[in-house]
Amino acid sequence: MVHVVAIITARPGQREALLALFRANMPAVLAEEGCIEYAPVVDLPDFGPVQAPIGPDSFMVIEKWATPEALRAHGAAPHMVAYGRASRELVAGRAVHVLTAA
Repeated sequence: MVHVVAIITARPGQREALLALFRANMPAVLAEEGCIEYAPVVDLPDFGPVQAPIGPDSFMVIEKWATPEALRAHGAAPHMVAYGRASRELVAGRAVHVLTAA
């Protein structure tokens, strides 16, 4: 299994617009062969000092894929190419962490 944690930072004030595009694309991603989990998450407000907030303009994507090949196919899928084009102007930065069990 492949785990992915992607940290997406929107341009200031654009997180909700970016999340709307992301959510609209989710059904196509979840239907991909090998997709086990694909969901956006944001900070839980006021959790306390143990939390390291990602901030008001960012969200994380928690993903699980059956194989590295499924993840590679995801990146090249037509709906992902279209999402990339549609979201380009809203994204300030991203960091993608591709992980496996230790």
